[in-house]
Amino acid sequence: MKAVRIYLAYFAQFLKSRLVYKGDFFASLIGTAFIGAGGLLFIIFLIDGETVKAIKGWSRSEVLFVYGYSLLATAMFSTLAPNLYNFADRYIIQGEFDRVLLRPLNSLCQVLFESFNLESLANILVGLGVVLYAGGKLGITLTALDLVWLVVSAFSGAVILLSVFIFLCSLSFHWEDKIGIAPPFYNMINFGRYPLPIFNNLIQFILSWIVPFGFVAFYPATHFLGRDEFRYYCYGTPFMALACLIVAWFGWQFGVSRYSSTGN
Repeated sequence: MKAVRIYLAYFAQFLKSRLVYKGDFFASLIGTAFIGAGGLLFIIFLIDGETVKAIKGWSRSEVLFVYGYSLLATAMFSTLAPNLYNFADRYIIQGEFDRVLLRPLNSLCQVLFESFNLESLANILVGLGVVLYAGGKLGITLTALDLVWLVVSAFSGAVILLSVFIFLCSLSFHWEDKIGIAPPFYNMINFGRYPLPIFNNLIQFILSWIVPFGFVAFYPATHFLGRDEFRYYCYGTPFMALACLIVAWFGWQFGVSRYSSTGN
């Protein structure tokens, strides 16, 4: 509990500093919401309901539902992930990880809680709005159990995303690379925002078992879409999140054990 209070204090201090310029903060929230909603235009124009009614059997409402579902997980992930974007440059090459190790707190939690991308939380509202809109078009009625699954699966999706990028950051301990290998994987997140069957088999395999972004939104969303052929993948989402978290944790711990500071 002491550690939890300390990390909450991290968040409180960051929030205070961010709200010094309230106008800038709320403008950023609105801008982020518009950016998150921008991807909807691509779906709307691509599947217009008249000329193109579906993509490989997936209707516009189903694609919108999956897209909105993905925004819930990616919003939570992006809130905690800003220090993972430039981890190699800031913490390894510039030597700031020395400061982290001098404190009697978990090194990974320190990195995650030193700064936040609070503007990303706006995408949760956008995602919920899209899910409710598309769900209404599909005739989906949410029960209490459905709401529980929505929360559990969205949180699991965020854990999967965090775990993948924590593991990628852990590789920075083994060689000095200012950019790191994370940027291509950030771009891959976009693939997980659409139904996997619209891609070829190789991409489906990669997004299911190599970089499991398919479990971030698509597979758990099939719970609501009535796609029984994916039910085993769907309800395996929390277990995939746990497996990814374990791999990321051991990768991070091993990386930290190999850290040797920057020297001079």
